[in-house]
Amino acid sequence: MSAFAYDALDLAVRDDIVAANRRAWQRLGQPGSWWTGAERVAIAAEVRHAQDCALCLARREALSPESVQGEHDHRGELPAPAIDAIHRITNDAGRLSRAWFERTLAVGLSDGHYVELVGVLVTLLSIDAFHRGLGVVPEPLPQPEAGEPSGYRPARAGDEGAYVPLLPWDANEGEEADLWQGRGGANVLRAMSLVPDEVRQMRDLAATYYIPIAQLGDMRSNAGRALDRPQIELLAGRVSALNECFY
Repeated sequence: MSAFAYDALDLAVRDDIVAANRRAWQRLGQPGSWWTGAERVAIAAEVRHAQDCALCLARREALSPESVQGEHDHRGELPAPAIDAIHRITNDAGRLSRAWFERTLAVGLSDGHYVELVGVLVTLLSIDAFHRGLGVVPEPLPQPEAGEPSGYRPARAGDEGAYVPLLPWDANEGEEADLWQGRGGANVLRAMSLVPDEVRQMRDLAATYYIPIAQLGDMRSNAGRALDRPQIELLAGRVSALNECFY
């Protein structure tokens, strides 16, 4: 059976969603900038596993997550800083702090590894949430491809006041010429720009599940969706509030 086959559903799924999901899954198993294909798939598997972590549940119920000590329920395939980052971002992202982030880097996770990890996590959670909404089981994770990470780091990435280095909006030449597609956009995309391929991946999913970046600023455009743009924004805002998104 092909990946992301929805033929058995009574509800029709748009062809562009199927295509975007398949592109995301193909890339998930490939070597990235800082993680191998096997490690990227292991990150995705840990994201799913983290959602039943007893320590994370106890921390969510505590006044401060730092007041509850213990060890995450984990699969044992990744280094401890990566495991903690996955569990904290998956289960309690609204209470992450710069101090926590700096401790995470101090114990061995580079900023590039961190950004790529977040990119994999967001891709996995987005597609799994789509499946949950449809009432279907999560897609089996892809088989990882062989190869080493590229180690690519954009030369112009620097301190822009965020937790991680970012590319400036005018960094639209060379390897990064396609990132902003000739325009500015949401900082939520630029937040991933230390690993440009994660911007491309997020942009691809956003264009399918939400709206293309080129139409983001035009509040009259709904990209041909069944809902009009105010309805889309109302739903997006409500979901962000339920997820305690501080962005």
